[in-house]
This record gives sequence, C-alpha cells and structure tokens, in this order.
Amino acid sequence: MATTSTRTPAIAGLGITEVGKVYGRTAPQFAAEAVRLAAQDAGLALGDIDGLIVSGGLSDAVGLGMQTELGLTRLGLFTSMQGYGSTAGQMVQYASMAVQSGMVDTVAVVWADDPLKENKGGGAAYGEHAAKTPSGWMPITNSGGALTANNMYALAARRHMDAYGTTSEQLGAIAVAQRDWAAMNPRAQLRTPITLDDHQASRMISDPFHLFDCCLVSNGGIAVIVTTAERARSLAQPVVDVLGWAQAHPGLTGMRNDDFGLISGAATAGPAALRMAELALDDIDVVELYDCYTYTALISLEDYGFCAKGEGGAFVSQPGVLGPNGSLKVNTGGGQLSSYYLWGMTPLSEAIIQARGQAGERQVDRHARVLVSGNGGVLDYHSTLILGNDD
Repeated sequence: MATTSTRTPAIAGLGITEVGKVYGRTAPQFAAEAVRLAAQDAGLALGDIDGLIVSGGLSDAVGLGMQTELGLTRLGLFTSMQGYGSTAGQMVQYASMAVQSGMVDTVAVVWADDPLKENKGGGAAYGEHAAKTPSGWMPITNSGGALTANNMYALAARRHMDAYGTTSEQLGAIAVAQRDWAAMNPRAQLRTPITLDDHQASRMISDPFHLFDCCLVSNGGIAVIVTTAERARSLAQPVVDVLGWAQAHPGLTGMRNDDFGLISGAATAGPAALRMAELALDDIDVVELYDCYTYTALISLEDYGFCAKGEGGAFVSQPGVLGPNGSLKVNTGGGQLSSYYLWGMTPLSEAIIQARGQAGERQVDRHARVLVSGNGGVLDYHSTLILGNDD
C-alpha cells in the first residue's frame, strides 16, 4: 500500500455494549461484542479489519487472545495497550498513524472491563485492586493512608483549593450540570436531576470529595473503527475525521513538586493537538473531558485554556456556562460522573455521537469540532484528540 497525503484518518464505526450493572459476562466477551457492533455500525465485515488494538481495565483480561476471540487472521497491526484513562485516546492516535502511513487500512480499537460483581459495590472492586501489595515507593504512600485514587485525587483537589480558593460548591456545579445532560441520555446510569444542595448533602468519600464528585463504576465495552476518510465516506455513518492529537505524561505523582494538583498534561497536549489540527480553542464546539472526579474536569478546563489558571471554580459556577443551556458544551452525555465509566472511552464515545449529529435530545447545534481528553494515574498520563465533521 502506497502512502499518500490523502490518507486522512477518520472514525467510521462505533460499538457500545450494554453498560452499567451488567453481570454474568467477562471483559473479553464485552470487548468482542463491542468490535462486532462497531463493524456492523460502519457497514463492514469483521474480515475487513486488518488492525486491532485492545485494552482492558482493572482485570487486564482483554489481551492478545482477542484475535482468536474475534476470528481475525492476517492482521497487519495487533497490540495491547495500557495508559490508564489516557488509553482510549492513545489507541485512536496510534491507529490513526498506522492508517495515515499506509501500514493498515482498517483498525478496530477496543476497551472493556467487568469490575462490578453482584452484591459487591464498585468501591470494593477498586479498593481490592489498590490493596494489592505495590512495589517501589507506593508502600510509603500507602503507609500515610493514601490507599486509593480517591485519596490521591482528594489531595490534588485540596492543593488546588488551598492555592486558588476553589470550593466544594464550585466542584458541585460540575456534578449538577453533568447530571442535567445525563437526564437526556438513554444510556446514562444516573438520570435523576440533582441540585447543589443534593451534592453538598451526599456522603463524604475522601475529603473534599462528596459522593457526587466521584465517577461511577461500570461494566461494558466500547470499540471504534479507524480507517481513511476517503474510505469512511463510502461506509454507513457520517465521517468523523481525526484532525489532531497529542500526549503528555508528567509522571509527577510520586515526587515532591510544586505543580502537583495545580496543572495536568492538558496544558501541554491541548495546544499541541490544536496546532496539529490547525485550529484555535475558539474553534471548538464541544468538549468531552475525562471526569473521574469533578476536580479533574475543572483542572482540564483551566489547562486547556477555557479560563485562566486558578479561576476554574469561579468559571464553572457562573450561571449560563455549563449544562444543556450553557455557553460551553461540556460532557454532553453526563460524563463518567453520571453516564457510565468506561475509562477514556466515555468521553470518546460521546464525542463521536455528537460529531455525527446522532445524540438525539441532547444533540448540540454546533458540533463540527470536538475536543476529547483522557487522563490516567493521578494526573500522570494524558491524551488529547481533536475530532471533526464537515459533512
């Protein structure tokens, strides 16, 4: 296959399994179903796929066995990836580069996990994972009581509060706005609207985080098909071009540094992805952020430049900024706080749905340019995608 300048990468298929409290199925089964759904969505046969990139969550069960599970042969690209919450964006980036180079024509990218078990809460699933004996410096952190991501992100959020005066009520404004979006999303796990009083009254998880500051835990799988824009135009769905991408991996959690909690990889990856796409921030119509916590969404908005550093709390709590009637369309499906938590696939899937114009009641009017973020570790890993639809 010759490499040409016309091999612009695009997303042509999206497959989403049933998500949420779905029991009796394994992560590989979710993954296989998601790939089949994505191929069907695009109007392709499984045999049309010549590249496969896979990833799983806590179980890490979605691995190289997926080729056999799907019955795919003679792949030109096949790998398993792990970048925590930044993985989905990274997988699309590598698939895009493979398509752009001519290495392959059609790549399926899939992520799935099954942490929820009957009669056991999501907190237990992640708590058991965190309790496994860590290596390196982590036992020192654990000895101080910071055992889980809740604890570490709480420290980061508290640092932001101490530095800039950010308040719990300001974080709550994000939770309230995203629940309003989720109310219009049939796939969302939590669709009952909440008020700021509800947020403040919800139980404390890890100070300063209340329950409604923390993301859901979900079972399920999501896959996307990346191919050339030229080929995508002949397939079944509106073309979603992959216009720009970048990564940034500060890796500062285990270090004593002045920036922990105050800055994320979005500050580096966001401008780089926009430069690749030859766009400015003002060109972005929809913003789909990784929101494992309300704080994560807030710091991402600051670091992408939607408001000045340290002014995120005041920005998100202004009337008329967030929510379905707001001026900034953020996490339009409800995000990981209210819709479903499939790591970086949550913002990516909603970005594709919005770019296609297929979001139904929650569809935004302007959706030609969409920014997608992925965040992993405790602000350790980051990916940014810029998607577009000119049809």
